[in-house]
Amino acid sequence: MTQGPAEHAAVLNGVSLHWFEWGTPGPEPSIVLIHATGFHARCWDQVVKALPGRHVLALDLRGHGRSGKTPPFSWDSYGNDLVAWAEHLGLAGAIAAGHSMGGYALTDAAASKPEAFSRLLLIDPVILPPELYAERASGPQDPSAHPTAKRRNHWENWEAMEARFADRLPFKRWEPAVLQDYCRYGVLPGPEGDFVLACPPEVEASIYLGSAGRDIYQRIPEVRVPVTVLRAPPRTGPRDVMDFSASPTWPELASKFPQARDVVLPEHSHFIPMEAPALTAAYILGER
Repeated sequence: MTQGPAEHAAVLNGVSLHWFEWGTPGPEPSIVLIHATGFHARCWDQVVKALPGRHVLALDLRGHGRSGKTPPFSWDSYGNDLVAWAEHLGLAGAIAAGHSMGGYALTDAAASKPEAFSRLLLIDPVILPPELYAERASGPQDPSAHPTAKRRNHWENWEAMEARFADRLPFKRWEPAVLQDYCRYGVLPGPEGDFVLACPPEVEASIYLGSAGRDIYQRIPEVRVPVTVLRAPPRTGPRDVMDFSASPTWPELASKFPQARDVVLPEHSHFIPMEAPALTAAYILGER
């Protein structure tokens, strides 16, 4: 696809949500793409390039990209926003892929709005072992104490951001074009003539702290469509919440869905869509 996507916006659940659209609806199911915490809809651009001729919709979740920065930032709020968005669009039978927190939100939405989706690809969804949810719910809730709250927020331009990240992990494992998209569309004009992150550090920190959400394991049996859980190898040793070199997903997750398969990609980290966009597209299309 050579043309850029159309941009749309609507106020849903009290927040201005923005999304991007490639192509037009046709006989094949529409494809829905939901990004991870701290990311944005245009991180999917290289995946979309590997989906030629398909109708694709990618949403900026609240607090991210061009969408409003209106709380709450709990993970159940993202599932609720996806339901409202699906109803606004009249989605029916879409193929949907969600990365990381986007996979959690998509699972929640599919349980509430089953007719909207015909198949789900959950890409390393941050759905943790069941026993960790009670532990996380009682943990510290001060966003300023979270490591992401200290992220650099001011940049001269997106190119400076790209240059800063290009030789650092995890970014140096990404396809270069994905890093460019992440930086180009991941900043907004700031108040001092500079650029600031489209997902403010305090918002990202709040999202991590809100990751307990509603009990997703009570929702999973309601997801009746076929599901593929695509993940990196599991973590070993003590769990570092910000270590994404391996998967944060509970290895037994697929077994909890009525119809699901578990696929491990041993050569990849948590950032599968950034490292292998064409492979990601193949899984979306059901070719793998």
